[in-house]
Amino acid sequence: MKIAVVGTGYVGLVTGTCFSELGNHVTCVDIDEEKIKNLNDRKIPIYEPGLDVLFERNTKHGRLKFTTNLAEGVKGAKVIFLALPTPPDEDGSADLKYILRVAEDLGPLLEEYAVIVDKSTVPVGTAEKVRVKIAENCKIDFDVVSNPEFLREGVAVEDFMKPDRVVVGTDSLKATSMIDALYAPLVRQGNPIIFMDQSSAELTKYAANSFLATKISFMNEIANLCEKLGANVDDVRKGIGFDSRIGKRFLFAGIGYGGSCFPKDVQALSKSAKDAEYNFQILNSVMEVNESQKLKLFYKLREYFGNLEGKTIAIWGLAFKPYTDDIREAPSIYNINELLQAGAKVQAYDPEAMENIRNIYGDKITLFSDEYNALEGADALLIITEWPVFRQPDFDLMEQKLNQKVIFDGRNLYPTEQMNKLGFRYISIGRKEINA
Repeated sequence: MKIAVVGTGYVGLVTGTCFSELGNHVTCVDIDEEKIKNLNDRKIPIYEPGLDVLFERNTKHGRLKFTTNLAEGVKGAKVIFLALPTPPDEDGSADLKYILRVAEDLGPLLEEYAVIVDKSTVPVGTAEKVRVKIAENCKIDFDVVSNPEFLREGVAVEDFMKPDRVVVGTDSLKATSMIDALYAPLVRQGNPIIFMDQSSAELTKYAANSFLATKISFMNEIANLCEKLGANVDDVRKGIGFDSRIGKRFLFAGIGYGGSCFPKDVQALSKSAKDAEYNFQILNSVMEVNESQKLKLFYKLREYFGNLEGKTIAIWGLAFKPYTDDIREAPSIYNINELLQAGAKVQAYDPEAMENIRNIYGDKITLFSDEYNALEGADALLIITEWPVFRQPDFDLMEQKLNQKVIFDGRNLYPTEQMNKLGFRYISIGRKEINA
């Protein structure tokens, strides 16, 4: 099948590459000329494990192509995916200007029946808005389908190729048949393609992400209570996680969620509820808890030192989560901003995200190509992202590099008993402090 993907951001590039891996001929379209040039030169603009292998194979065999010309990209395409950004407006609502602009441009370009697929995360009613925009300048038959993505950064290729489920919103039998055939190779093990109305499909993505964000914030609140009561959040997590009604995932306490999805989607769903004159109280609390939790380590650090002026603070982890270079809404940025404002010097390391951080801070912080060199002369270490490389470090070398054996761990990477034996002052989340 010939497919077009409009937008070569995270979702668009993964979607286009993975569909080409199934034998489809995919053309990805973007207005960013430099990005398209780099893609045609086989340079991938994002870090995503496994994507490079599929990208190289399918560009080499001509199944995956890139262009800035929308007309060229959609010509002959049976299915056209819109994978465009929907950034939050000042009021929290999703900004649909990019999607609606492309929809308007698509109308006169369609020469035969095609299915237009909203792949972006969009509020209820967007599919209808897209349909109206296309119809203004279109003389042939088409359908608009809502097909939200459920890709986790760091495992997006696996998520796409082996989805838990595929959600599709449409009332068209013709579109249903085409989308069913397109996704059939991905659900051979029996995971469902769930067809529903467009509004329900659009709401499903927001509901899923908001529920997961709620689990995270709830456990962070439990962790904060554990610190007050002398309990251990790790034990509480295990105690409730084996309950099949609750499940084990998204129960790890930490310093809040970040990235491109959870913050934006929770905010957008809250705004949609407000527009519908419904007070979504839980979501409002989730956002409040998360904003505070992102600075939990900084508050602990400030309490420990009192005055941070002139202190050197090392940071391990800058991306919002492991296996990505994405720093959007990352807790690292919140903490770095506070540290700099307090007069501290920041030394940092991350396996993938340092270039993105450098683009923000320049020479205001010092970045190192090695995690241990980032500790040199530091008064304390902040662990912000749970990269595997940080899980079993050389503690003897850490002791040599640090001015003080002090670790503030925002991801609870180390057993408290181990840190006590090693003689570190160890402050984590929802567990007793180790005052060695």
